[in-house]
Order: sequence, then structure tokens, then C-alpha cells
Amino acid sequence: MNGLRLRGLLRKEFIQIFRDPSALGIAFVMPIFLLLLFGYGISLDSQHVPVAVVAEHPNPQIAPLIAGLGHSRYFEPHLFRTIDAAKNALQAREVKAILWLRSDFSRNALAGNGEDVGVIVNGVDANDARLIESYLLQVWQIWLAQQQAHQAAPGFPVASQFRIWFNPALRSRDYLVPGLIAVIMTLIGALLTALVVAREWERGTMEALMASPVTMAEILVGKLLPYFVLGMGGMALSVAMALWLFAVPLHGHFLTLALASALFLLVALGMGLLISSVGKSQFVSGQIAIIVTFLPAFILSGFVFDIRSMPTAIQIITHVVAARYFVAILQSVFLAGDVWPILWPNLLALVLMAAIFLGLTLRRSQKRLD
Repeated sequence: MNGLRLRGLLRKEFIQIFRDPSALGIAFVMPIFLLLLFGYGISLDSQHVPVAVVAEHPNPQIAPLIAGLGHSRYFEPHLFRTIDAAKNALQAREVKAILWLRSDFSRNALAGNGEDVGVIVNGVDANDARLIESYLLQVWQIWLAQQQAHQAAPGFPVASQFRIWFNPALRSRDYLVPGLIAVIMTLIGALLTALVVAREWERGTMEALMASPVTMAEILVGKLLPYFVLGMGGMALSVAMALWLFAVPLHGHFLTLALASALFLLVALGMGLLISSVGKSQFVSGQIAIIVTFLPAFILSGFVFDIRSMPTAIQIITHVVAARYFVAILQSVFLAGDVWPILWPNLLALVLMAAIFLGLTLRRSQKRLD
């Protein structure tokens, strides 16, 4: 590999990048747009959920339970006199759940009989229904513990304490934003090389390179390094937005994050170069990049959907999705820290995939025009 020719190719690429605003837009504008769109648009939290409360025989002991619902950021209680009125409100989508406190509720609840408590949840959105059920259970347990503490019961009192690791605030944004960075960098890395190289084929500049003394390896390195620098700049911007705009904690070391990002970006750029060698037009390359990189990264990486909940055949397919490994690394580094039993296998997987994609690109790319 001739150093002088390589420096000339690198200089040509950087000049082309600054003359062509589309590459800068993909690297810097797209991360901002997608992080703002998905970061604020996607949330797995349920807050201020309207809940109907039916108390057949109100008494002072029930008041703290209803007050607990009102003080919780998850619920907005609405009082109804009858269960039929509450059911009508549920059918009309005015409330999402019903808490039905039947007669003798307080006495039977403290005696350990839960048959006088009814919970009806709108199950159209299964995830939302599970969250509401879990939140109601928490409020119920707090009320029950308070009532039992006021009674002079014999024996040793038992107090339960819940400790939540890695995401104590229970904010879905802290979990989603790191995974979102992986999805965005997958799309950006593939598009940076796929569209730019395809544009050179369309404009005829690639034929000029083919006619020059440069080797195919020098052409690929000359394409890879400038867009690697550009992609790392987009990654730094995404991390900065995650830390300062979305307030996602970073418990791991920045060097670990930079190493993992560099490896993943090599994988994404390798995919883009391979795509550009298949589809030599911008339209075809863009469509292929979205289908084979963005969609699998969004659906099969564990970013939103738990991989262990997928069918076995789909779980096997996820092993060829590079974003799966980067999502695991990002969530570990941001929320838990440098947990090396998690990081090492995923880093090695990225190294292997980078070698595969770049090797396939080099083997497929021949210095000929057919």
C-alpha cells in the first residue's frame, strides 16, 4: 500500500465531504433529529393514568389508599359510587383501570383475604396493562404495610425493602436512549459509505479511480478512514445528547465506550461498503441499507423488544445482527458500568463481524467496471 497515494485519496475524500453537505447531514443532523424524535417520542412509562375507584362502604381506613393513588405520579384517581358507572367509564376510555373496594374491604384485607378487592384493567395495550397492574400492586402493598404497622400485632414485625439496581429511577428513557444510539449509528454508518460510494459510481468518478494506479485496498481504506472519523463525530454528538439532554447516567469509562463505538462503527461502515458494491445507485443502496441494517437493528437488537421473549428461531437470527452486541455494551456501560463478563463476548463478536464484512468487501471489490 503506497502511503503517498493513500494520502492523496484521504485528502480527496475530506475535500469531497466538506463540499457535499449530505455526508455532514447524515453524520450530524440525522443523529440530532432521530434522538429528539425517538428519545421524546418513545416511552414505556405510564404516568398520570386515570383510574376509577369504587368504594362500596367508605371509611377512614380506605382514605390513605385513595390518597396514595392521588400522590403517586402514576395515577389520577376518579371516584365512582357504583361499579356499573365505573365500567361504563372504562368502556368509554375515560379511565384505564378500576379499583373495586367491596364491602368489609378493610377488615378482610388486613386479615389476609383479598377476595373483596377487584382490579379491572383495559388490556388492549398488553404492556400498558402490565405496568398499571404492577403500579397498583405497589400502592396496595404500601397501604397494607401502613395499616399493619398501626396495629399492635404480636410477634416480630417484618419490613420489606425494595432495592432496584442499574435504573433506580425506573425511567424507560435511561434504558431506551443507549439502545437508540446503537440503532442510529447502524443507519448512519451504513448510509455514509453506501450512498457516498454509490454516488461516485453514478457520477463516474469511480471509473476515474479505477483507471488510476491506486489499488482496490487503497481505495477502500481511503473511503473508510474519513467516514470513520465522521461517524465517530456523530457518535460523540449522540453520547453528548444522551448525557446532557436526556440525563442518562454513564457509569462506565469513556474509553470503554469509545473502543466499543469504534469497533461497531467499523462493522457499520463495512456493511455500507459491501452494500455499495452490490447496488451501485444511490436509490438501491439506500433501500438496501434501510432494510438490512436499520430495521433489524430496531426490531432484533433488544433495543425495545426483549430477545429472550422471542421465538427460538428469531433468537438465532439475532446473532447475525451487529446492533444486538452494541446495544448490550451500551446498556451495560451507561447503566451498570464496565461489567467485563458482558463486555468481552460482545466486543469479540464485533471484532469478528468487522473482519467478516471488511473481508467480504475487499474480496468482492475488483478493479474492473463490470
